[in-house]
Amino acid sequence: MASARRQHQIPRDPVRVGNTSVLPVSIVVDLGVYLDADLSMRAHITATSRTCFAALRRIRSVRRSLTLDALLTLLRALVITKLDFCCSTLAGVSGTLLQRLQSVLNAAAQLVYSTMRLEHTPPLLRQLHSLKVPERIKFRLCVLVHCCLHNKAPPYLAETLHLTTEVDAHHRLQSASTSTLTVPSTHQSMIGDRAFPVGVACAWNSLPLSVRTVSSLNAFRNDLKTVPFRASFG
Repeated sequence: MASARRQHQIPRDPVRVGNTSVLPVSIVVDLGVYLDADLSMRAHITATSRTCFAALRRIRSVRRSLTLDALLTLLRALVITKLDFCCSTLAGVSGTLLQRLQSVLNAAAQLVYSTMRLEHTPPLLRQLHSLKVPERIKFRLCVLVHCCLHNKAPPYLAETLHLTTEVDAHHRLQSASTSTLTVPSTHQSMIGDRAFPVGVACAWNSLPLSVRTVSSLNAFRNDLKTVPFRASFG
């Protein structure tokens, strides 16, 4: 994988693996996540939005026969779960691409309240207590950090995160007593800043101390949601 500027430097010739000739491709699917060669995540967002809008069209066709509870259940099962699936991989993705996913949430909210497409959607999302897409991504990242810090995540994730108290040079800093994570330095702001240790550390450090120090995962999730919700809707 390489940035868009360096795509032309990637070899196009087949690679021999034993007796098999493997052709390079621009998009691969790993555990349901579409990864494009420049890590823009455009392919994943396109596939996700296409699947979600197809589900919305099917739900809309039977909307009049559904109770509100049944409608919400279908939306969570067929749309919201698709939207949230591995959304932590979208940290740092351009706002233009994320807006395509936000349009899915907007359409779902309009379907619930039977409003027109041009209806202002933030009040509808607020009524549904639904976070916007950027805040949903931040929510998932912070939950991952909490699991890592409390030994509830795979070691290969947890070992990439370090509290400032673990770094000798930071022991005397005020931040050392606030449960913050060290943010690794990167050389490529477009890709390096989206690496897991960098993205989650920035998201975690932006939380209030009162939220970062909650030990129970359920209580943490409840307190955590209020932070981006207020950022989204005031």
